[in-house]
Amino acid sequence: MRSFKEIKHDYRFTEEDEKRLASLKPFMEEHAEEVMSTLSLWFKGTKGAAGFFTEEKLQKHVFDDQKKWFLQLFSGTYDNRYYDALIKIGSAHVRRAVDVHYMQRVANIIKNCCVGHLSKSDDTKEEYTNNVISVNKIIDISLNVIMTAFIEEEMRIYSPVYKVKSALITFSEKFSQTTNLILVFALIGLTLGVVWLFVQDVVHMVSGDLERGIISSLGSMLMLWLMIELMNTEISHLKGGKFHISVFVGVALVTLIRETMIATLKHEKPESIYYLIAAILVVGFVYWLVVRTERKE
Repeated sequence: MRSFKEIKHDYRFTEEDEKRLASLKPFMEEHAEEVMSTLSLWFKGTKGAAGFFTEEKLQKHVFDDQKKWFLQLFSGTYDNRYYDALIKIGSAHVRRAVDVHYMQRVANIIKNCCVGHLSKSDDTKEEYTNNVISVNKIIDISLNVIMTAFIEEEMRIYSPVYKVKSALITFSEKFSQTTNLILVFALIGLTLGVVWLFVQDVVHMVSGDLERGIISSLGSMLMLWLMIELMNTEISHLKGGKFHISVFVGVALVTLIRETMIATLKHEKPESIYYLIAAILVVGFVYWLVVRTERKE
């Protein structure tokens, strides 16, 4: 299955859409019961759909879940947890042997209800249009994920080859998650080490070695800042964000700058300092190219 980030990108689902949907939540909460009532009437009036609700308890459970999903459409948070919840919905429909047609029809009814209620709001024509577009996007994205999960679950159940492939993918995903966890703890440990290094530099500065203490502290501060950036990059990556290579190039650049500052304090040979300056220029140019490419993307 494609990543949620890629799916949202294909639908041009932006932060503006997220904010717009979040702002619609109070309005949609007021009309949630009406939407659920429309769905209930359709289910009861459709012979094939009504056959799934032979038990009143099951019917209540399904409608409660549908209402929960409807409100989540306007949560404003569409991360990996939301993605996983949609996958579970698709898988559950396979186990219940629900026809794909009914899922598509439910999404269509919800979309029509939302558009109908939005048309009665006091928004301007431009606001109404933007709201409708955002609502259509999130419903289509959700249906896309649910349908894909439905198809993959069917293949997993009925295809021996796909079972092996699915098992390998599941193992790889769990291994990747474990590796990411180890990486996070490693970054925390390194960050604590840099903090300790900064504290030592400050102690040197206070103890009387002012010149060296100030420059070393500045270098340690740069390292600490980069460690924080690395942590933020990893956190963003775990949430489904883009992985920024520029941060790692920045680590190399800051390390070279710090080494140059320390070499200057120690009055190293000019040749050594020249090599460091040349390395800073090369890595700085690479950093500029990488940042420029990431911004274009």
